[in-house]
Amino acid sequence: MEKEHIVSRMSILGHPIHPMLIHFPVAALLGLIATDIAFVMTGDVFWARAGWWLAGIGMAGGWLSGSVGLLDLIIVSQIRRLVVAWCHALIAVMLLSLATLNWFLRLDAPAELIQPWGLYLSLLTGLLITVTSLLGGELVYDHAVGVSPDKMAKRRHRARNHP
Repeated sequence: MEKEHIVSRMSILGHPIHPMLIHFPVAALLGLIATDIAFVMTGDVFWARAGWWLAGIGMAGGWLSGSVGLLDLIIVSQIRRLVVAWCHALIAVMLLSLATLNWFLRLDAPAELIQPWGLYLSLLTGLLITVTSLLGGELVYDHAVGVSPDKMAKRRHRARNHP
C-alpha cells in the first residue's frame, strides 16, 4: 500500500515554500567552502570578502527557510509524527548555528580567522548540509511530504504501467 501525501501548510498555490527557499542558502554555504580554500591557497583578501558575503547569505537565507520548515513541522501533525522530520530539523538547527558562528567570526575582519576556524566550520557545515539534504529527500521521496496529490496520482499511474 502506497503512503498518502502530506500537505504542506506553508505553501503557495500548493507548492511548499521551504523547498523553494533552501537552494540559495545551500549554494551560498557550499560556495563558502570554495572561497575559503581559494583564500588559503592564494592569500587574496577578495576571497575572504566573498566568503563573508556567502556566509551571511547562507546564514540569513537558511534561517528564513528553516523557519518556514519549522512552521510546517509544528502545524502539520503528520509531519510531527515522523522521526526523520525531527532529525532533519535538529541537524538543520546545528548546521545553521555553525553557519551563524562562521559569519560572526568573519564580521570584523573577514580574513583573520578563516585559517583554521572559518575553513573548519565551512567544511563541517558542508557535511551537515549533506546529511540534512538526505533526510529532507527522505521526507519528500519516502513520506511524500509536500508532494501534490496530482503528482502522487501520476506516480501511481507510472508504477502500475511500468513493472
